[in-house]
Amino acid sequence: MSAPVLTEQTVAVQEVGVRPAWRSYLRQPSALVAVAVLVVMVVLAVAAPLIADEPGGTSADVLQSPSGRHWFGTDDLGQDIFAQVVWGTRTSLMIGVAASLIALVLGTAIGLVSAYFRPVDAVGTVITDVMLALPTLPLMIMLAAVVNPSVWTLTVIIGVFAWPEVARLIRSQGLVVTAMPYIDGARVLGATGWRIVTREIMPAVVPLMVVSVLLTASRAVISEAGLSFLGLGDPDAWSWGRILLNAQRSGVVAIAWWQTLFPSLAILALVLAATVAGMRFNDNRDPRRNGG
Repeated sequence: MSAPVLTEQTVAVQEVGVRPAWRSYLRQPSALVAVAVLVVMVVLAVAAPLIADEPGGTSADVLQSPSGRHWFGTDDLGQDIFAQVVWGTRTSLMIGVAASLIALVLGTAIGLVSAYFRPVDAVGTVITDVMLALPTLPLMIMLAAVVNPSVWTLTVIIGVFAWPEVARLIRSQGLVVTAMPYIDGARVLGATGWRIVTREIMPAVVPLMVVSVLLTASRAVISEAGLSFLGLGDPDAWSWGRILLNAQRSGVVAIAWWQTLFPSLAILALVLAATVAGMRFNDNRDPRRNGG
């Protein structure tokens, strides 16, 4: 009867330590800056219609360099680059988050099932290894070229190809948790496999799920920008990759440096912020770094 008591105590300790853990996490300057950048990106995405009008049409302000009137300059059609970056934040962030959630659901399910149900592990491991060995970018390009380009098709394509890394990470941690004594105690007490996986193993891998969402989202943003730059993005939605594509198509990359600089900086800022936030969150879990 000691296994349930141990589990409840562990959960209670984790609940009590949530707030101090977050305080310790945000005390790290790099983590604080990364979270602040991500918050700014989310605010820009949500409040895009309030910040700038959606770019469209033409104007006489063609290829204007950054100024007080046009903070990020204008393109060859006279459209404001700042407005394009702001509206591109909405699309790029939405694809990044949605694709990472798809990868998280698929990867977590396959990873947990493989970790606990040993007969399934061999099949799950083979599928994961095969997916990791595939040339992801050419396959994404092929699929994006075949299907009707849209925000949602890009999201599904990127998410489907991103789950293997999540599955491998969750499976590794799940194997460690499955070998714990309280898992054996739960089996002795008659707990079903579903209950053990969802109530005992999954809570132990939640921190890794948070890290996976951040890292997978950053890679999804890069993938979306690359596909959009190749002309495989949604032509009706602004994204950072589409801004770069427009600059390349108009042939003004050499003379209108601002048209590629600012969307590139936006991609760099988001990817770095998500990566640093995930790495610092993972470091903060290490008891050796917290005096544990």
